[in-house]
Amino acid sequence: NLTMRQLAPLFGCSPATVCRVIQRLRPLLALEPAPRPVAGTDRLWIVDGPLVPVRDRKVGAPSRNYRFSANVQVIIDADTRLVVASARPTPGNKADAHVWPESDLPAVAAGTTVIADGAYLGTGLIVPHRRRAG
Repeated sequence: NLTMRQLAPLFGCSPATVCRVIQRLRPLLALEPAPRPVAGTDRLWIVDGPLVPVRDRKVGAPSRNYRFSANVQVIIDADTRLVVASARPTPGNKADAHVWPESDLPAVAAGTTVIADGAYLGTGLIVPHRRRAG
């Protein structure tokens, strides 16, 4: 509702009118799904572990962003940009390289090319760019 309250003065109408217009235009604004890759081609997946702010202190832990957060490992398909799999949340103070082997995602990604960022060094995943030492 905050966004609708912000949009209403821009167009000189009420937030309820903005809501009705958005609901009416929602099917027209929906993104067209990306085409599925042809069967038999090599698949390329991308993995990352974003920190999700949470209030539940059983799941989260204080992390680099100074709040309670959870690390959720997510794999997406590079062609379709759809989520392939996700792991259960772990405390946000655990590094991605430690969370990846503990999750069930390596079994899901077996036989598929998976690329990741520099936080996954030493996990066997492909890290596309790495600065040279020194």
